[in-house]
Amino acid sequence: MPQEPADERWSPEADRAWSGQAGAEAFAAVEAATDWLLGYPFVFRAIARGSGPGGVLLDFGCGPGRVAEHAARALEMRIIGVDASPEMLALARERGTPGAEYHLVAQGRVSGLADACADAAMCNHVLASLSDERTILEVFTEIHRLLRPGAPFALLTTDPSCAGIEYASLRVGEPGADYGPGDPLSVRLRRTDGTWQTVRNHAWPVSVLPPLLERAGFTGVAQHRPTPDEAAGVADPDHVRGRAWTAERARPPLVVTTAVKRADSHRERVAEPCG
Repeated sequence: MPQEPADERWSPEADRAWSGQAGAEAFAAVEAATDWLLGYPFVFRAIARGSGPGGVLLDFGCGPGRVAEHAARALEMRIIGVDASPEMLALARERGTPGAEYHLVAQGRVSGLADACADAAMCNHVLASLSDERTILEVFTEIHRLLRPGAPFALLTTDPSCAGIEYASLRVGEPGADYGPGDPLSVRLRRTDGTWQTVRNHAWPVSVLPPLLERAGFTGVAQHRPTPDEAAGVADPDHVRGRAWTAERARPPLVVTTAVKRADSHRERVAEPCG
């Protein structure tokens, strides 16, 4: 297992980086420039290819609701955001996204939502906070339950094989380190005020994800590593032109994994309205 150097070891504050009110506010202040170039716009594109305007989009691990708010506008879909942090959900509700509703995840399940109530789902950077495959499978299984048969699912993750590279808004792990599934690693994230925050995450090589999605009942699993050249036609043009994106061009760090809930799934009951 890779070892972090002494100056990168996590303090208790780093372990609790996204916990409580202070953690939620800190997460909301993350810049995420690389994600808005190579991540979220490609997640939105994947959702748009598999569903249409007017449907319900599940954001599993919605955090403070910033990405959900953008998705609602870009896709013209109604948002259902779920998260395990009440403080994150409070911040998401404060954004006032029209038609959006937010629910708490407790013990891996959203008890207030019916089976097959969403027309599409996205899950962005949630897996990095999970330490074992069993918990990841539980997340995928709950997303599968909430999706209607034939609905698309888009998953955004950072590839731990890009460890140690300084990207515009993040650095994952240590240079030269080789991280296995679930290994702890430090992630440096740039804040909107230009400072950096180090948080504790877990490494999940992208090759681990397709078999887990298939075990949860998904099919048609595919993976795509977006590049800055592709982003010119997908992401916000001003954002694309705003930086050189040197590291992102040399080795793009984000992977979008897509899947579909089988149309002939035998796990479904009749779909009911969410909420």
